[in-house]
Amino acid sequence: MFESAEIGHSISKADWKARVPALREALLDAQYDLKQKADFPVLILIHGFDAAGRGETLNLVNEWLDPRLIHTVAFDAPNDEARARPWMWRYWRELPPKGRLGIYFGSYYSDTLFDRSEDEIGSAELDKQIADILRFERMLSNDGALILKFWFHLSKDAQKTRLKALEKDPKTAWRVSEKDWKHYALYDKLRKHAAHMLRLTNTAYAPWAVIDGTDHNYRSLAVGEAILAAIRARLDMAHTFLPRSDSPSLPAPIDHKLLLDTLVLDQVLDKAAYKNELDALQGRLNHLTRDARFAGHSLVLVFEGNDAAGKGGCIRRITQALDARHYRVMPVAAPSDEERAQPWLWRFWRHVPGKSHTAIFDRSWYGRVLVERVEGFCGPEHWMRAYYEINDFEHQLVADGAIVLKFWLATSAEEQLSRFQAREQTGFKRFKITDEDWRNRERWDDYKLAVCDMIDRTSTTQVPWTLVEANNKYYARIKVLKTVCEALEARLDAKSE
Repeated sequence: MFESAEIGHSISKADWKARVPALREALLDAQYDLKQKADFPVLILIHGFDAAGRGETLNLVNEWLDPRLIHTVAFDAPNDEARARPWMWRYWRELPPKGRLGIYFGSYYSDTLFDRSEDEIGSAELDKQIADILRFERMLSNDGALILKFWFHLSKDAQKTRLKALEKDPKTAWRVSEKDWKHYALYDKLRKHAAHMLRLTNTAYAPWAVIDGTDHNYRSLAVGEAILAAIRARLDMAHTFLPRSDSPSLPAPIDHKLLLDTLVLDQVLDKAAYKNELDALQGRLNHLTRDARFAGHSLVLVFEGNDAAGKGGCIRRITQALDARHYRVMPVAAPSDEERAQPWLWRFWRHVPGKSHTAIFDRSWYGRVLVERVEGFCGPEHWMRAYYEINDFEHQLVADGAIVLKFWLATSAEEQLSRFQAREQTGFKRFKITDEDWRNRERWDDYKLAVCDMIDRTSTTQVPWTLVEANNKYYARIKVLKTVCEALEARLDAKSE
């Protein structure tokens, strides 16, 4: 994997001086064209052996380009906030927006490589994390991101020589730390596991460039020209970049029978029985979220459903039982300009709760396969691949200890009409009804088909959908609360066994 980077590549000083001015001008032109076009981001990952020139090259790239249009992040060991969430969370948050460059100095590859080389994880966990990385990079690429990955290489002897030279010079001695020598002692293991990692993640959509780090002129020109070539190739594409879909086509049932048609929507529960059950369930939920075992978990609740199906009422009955310091409700509307410049899941990644906390989504990432699909806000290639990305996201949450529950609140068209009319006639409820709600009723059948497809594609063993018959609001609230309590009890009891 690294043989060609150990043959002594070099560029003469004269050649360097002759080539750099044109390269810098071309890089700036490409950067400004990227800003102007603003339909894809560029993510550059800097990795490799200590003393191979990673930091110097990073500084040089920032010098050659307009730093106002670059988001550079240097990752170290995760802090408490990051450790309370899925391991990829801190990388999700720092992605560059469309039209900008982002540079990761160290990244998820560093976590994986050093954990394996220091025997913090075994081979099976290494390959699991590599699979997480592959899915993440594929998702970014399908969303249009240009991913460039650089591995700065040195042989073991070359690394030792360079570290000693830096340490000997008083002007550069500060650049060599105890950690650098510790990593040198791990060189053979780092090389072995890095070769395995690079081999498995050297994909067509996110390839690695292995750079010989012995010569400053060579490595700097090699990286600069690689960045320029990749950005310019994407900018100069004769056609619009089209992502691939990760899901096959969706055939409609030939008998036209849909899952939602099988629900018995008119369930019975009177007000007195509702109040008795509500008090008991809220107390039960409060105790569960204060249980010491919950400290190793988080709770993610997703509420989707027909307009006026009672999502807000269910959410209020849940939050009444929770400590206000430990939950957050996220009402989801159309994405902002900032959010549209990022991968579509980014605005949800940033609200992933930490351990012992609860996040409640009033509407959610499922808008991609519902309203955006039905209203044509994104094409089939986008919402089709969203099924895979949603399942992957939710399973990463579960793997990190989250208890993820998803509710679809279903009403009949007649019950929805009655509630719409009641809202229009009640002064303090008029804000709940909009022209868009009335317009959505005209697409009732289209939404029903989309919902059934969504449930079939995303109701997984670990994160199933709970369908709630919501014509009776009392019944719907109790069913939701019972489901939350039972899921918490099952997960907490399973961990204590």
